[in-house]
Amino acid sequence: MSRITSEVFQVGGGGLSSSEDAAIYLIHFEDEAALVDAGCGRSTKKVIANVRSHAVAPDQIKYLLLTHCHYDHTGGAQALRDLTGCEIVAHELDAQFLENGDDAVTAASWYGESLDPFLVDIKLKGARNEMKLAGRLIEAIHSPGHSPGSMVYLVESEEQRVLFGQDVHGPLHPGLLSNRKDYLRSLDFLLSQDADILCEGHYGVFRGRKEVSKFIRQFMD
Repeated sequence: MSRITSEVFQVGGGGLSSSEDAAIYLIHFEDEAALVDAGCGRSTKKVIANVRSHAVAPDQIKYLLLTHCHYDHTGGAQALRDLTGCEIVAHELDAQFLENGDDAVTAASWYGESLDPFLVDIKLKGARNEMKLAGRLIEAIHSPGHSPGSMVYLVESEEQRVLFGQDVHGPLHPGLLSNRKDYLRSLDFLLSQDADILCEGHYGVFRGRKEVSKFIRQFMD
């Protein structure tokens, strides 16, 4: 089921687009929208069709919010920008690998692919940034560990805190520049956010604070 709230939907991954894609989420506030992550780029037209199925036109997409630089989340970024005119957002610590087309750190080589370098329009800096979508707040929070510039995004929808924490589960790998101490610190921080809904990249959507906490805690041992 792609509906998460009346304003948040899954439009890629999970059988909705290419099997290699991590989850792609749509946030739709009034006349503006944002996508969280882009998949590998093999089914971009299908992603756009799924966006349209939720009564969102491609030119309403203002931002593409990248959670981190890995290929299953970013390979389709340039194509989505070409089709929507959106601005690509990423933390500066991961943006460098996207702009340089680093196939190792982005894990493109894991998929037998090469990442074409692309420009990141908005490079987030520091621990926390705030963005506005149709006048409403999106919190962008640096959560390093899985990658140096991993991000989570937090919004309020239907009086629920919705957390987009795509690769909460990891994995950690030296080739990805992962850092276990940072990762555990980030997981501890995510727990403190008391999210009502967690939208993860590969394990689905978790509802209720107990279920969200249970999922996060299993990776802290």
